[in-house]
Amino acid sequence: MEVFKKLTLALSAAVLAIAMPLAAEAKTFYWVSHGGPADPVWTYFLAGAKQWATDTGNTVNTSFHNGDVASQQEAVRAAIAAKADGIVTTSPDPGSLIEIAKEANAAKIPIINFNTPDPKASFDAYVGGDNVTFGKHWAQYLVDKGLIKKGDHVWMPVEIPGATYGVQEEEGIKSVLEPLGITYEVTEATLDQAEAINRMVDYLTTNKGKITAIIGLGDLVTGSIKRVFDQVGVKPGEIPVVGWGNSLDTTQEVLTGYVNAGQWQDPQATSYVALSLANMAASGIPPGFNVITGALYEKDTAQVYDDILSGKQK
Repeated sequence: MEVFKKLTLALSAAVLAIAMPLAAEAKTFYWVSHGGPADPVWTYFLAGAKQWATDTGNTVNTSFHNGDVASQQEAVRAAIAAKADGIVTTSPDPGSLIEIAKEANAAKIPIINFNTPDPKASFDAYVGGDNVTFGKHWAQYLVDKGLIKKGDHVWMPVEIPGATYGVQEEEGIKSVLEPLGITYEVTEATLDQAEAINRMVDYLTTNKGKITAIIGLGDLVTGSIKRVFDQVGVKPGEIPVVGWGNSLDTTQEVLTGYVNAGQWQDPQATSYVALSLANMAASGIPPGFNVITGALYEKDTAQVYDDILSGKQK
């Protein structure tokens, strides 16, 4: 019996000896977003981060900052102070994280930019779409389809005016519309969907007669189109719409004809890949490349993205 006890203790010690190094390898990462938890698309970005934590056994601390630049800057600096193994963050405003990225570089903490790029900041890599190119494609889509022409007016609602994503998208859109003599207006919708719908209904009710097309600069506004059209009495297809398409609201709007085309950015995969790059860099392998995502889909392929977002595609 005594021999059995000694053997059991020896085996237990051996198991602990094997397990302890594995436990010690677990790392802590920070996932920081300019978005809001009530914005449907960010539930998918967050899901990708949580799935990565589950799959790898690493810790991922997440935070949303609702377009508050100072709050997001503070969160990234707190991650640096906590000696994070890696940080993945969006860019809330152009240039707003330049100094903080330098601080992460100096602390030798990998910092990966995702969702909204800022090439001027010294991020180790970027994962996500090219917003300037997306903007060009949206405007060119309306032109090529014969949906807008010289003298027309395009309405562009956005959740946070001045935020990186909208600024970059407008840059691309402007490069197509201005030379053609097509005017546009950007209006604020906010990150609260109920408030966004109210503001969009008010604007459309007042300006319906002069709007030729709509470009949704964010997922929340594009995903609100059906509810806005229904309240104002606009039929599907009566006003052409193109914009972001990373939510079930928008995939359904494309399938039912309220939105002509939606922009896919692989939200879950974007978070997952960004954290993977941060982990790789933390292990001493620096990423020497960016990962660009995105596809513009219409009704014929919208079901593919609807299945992904609803978890039907495995």
